[in-house]
Amino acid sequence: MDLIILKIGGSVITHKNKTGPAVNFKNLKKITDQLLVLNKKFILIHGAGSFGHQIVKRTGIDKGIKKKKDLVNFAETQRLQNELNLIFTQSLIEKGFPAFPFQASASAIMKNGRMQKMDLDVIKGLLKLNITPVLYGVPAFDNEKGCSILSGDQIAPFLARKLKAEKIVEATDVDGVFTSDPKKDKKAKQIKEINRKNFEEIKKTLKGSRSVDVTGGMLGKVSELIKVAKMGVKGQIIEATKKNNIKKAFLGKKVGTIIRW
Repeated sequence: MDLIILKIGGSVITHKNKTGPAVNFKNLKKITDQLLVLNKKFILIHGAGSFGHQIVKRTGIDKGIKKKKDLVNFAETQRLQNELNLIFTQSLIEKGFPAFPFQASASAIMKNGRMQKMDLDVIKGLLKLNITPVLYGVPAFDNEKGCSILSGDQIAPFLARKLKAEKIVEATDVDGVFTSDPKKDKKAKQIKEINRKNFEEIKKTLKGSRSVDVTGGMLGKVSELIKVAKMGVKGQIIEATKKNNIKKAFLGKKVGTIIRW
């Protein structure tokens, strides 16, 4: 299938370090404007940002269901992610783009924090209709722990494998992978490509994200992309709000960091 999986980071569309849910509407507009002109079939996934990471960190719901209160926390975290998904899709629908809200956790089954399966029939049908499914990271049912975090960084490679996508584009708040945090270190250098020759060395320099993140930060993103790169699916990490960056990635331009094996 001539298909691209596009994942938008929660740190881009929300103010991730806020203590409560807060949408970054300025960034949201920049991103939706870019999506309107894409001419390839794609699936959209977005992260949770301040709608998810804060409550998960506070409640420990990512560790599973251990007490009665966790049931309410599980449900509330799901509700908050649903809310962000509706805001995101509304911003596209209002511009005439067929963005379909899609709750991955309605059919996903996890086992010890890893997705085992998810029904893809509806997604396949929507793509045939030229409708763009918009999925999102969310707590999901886990048959070992009760629940665990189904991150967008897990959903993207799962869909890429099952639907034989050509590429996964991760649009974040930095323009690819760097030797150190580019927002703190002016000497940080962009890594143009990660492959089988340099991955182990680069892995040593990768750390979790700067803000609250229960899904593994940049190291988690790269590690998931490496898994599918070994199967022939190219990965690319770019800055989401940089002018025309998403379009350039869709066209195969060398922006951000390319991941291949």
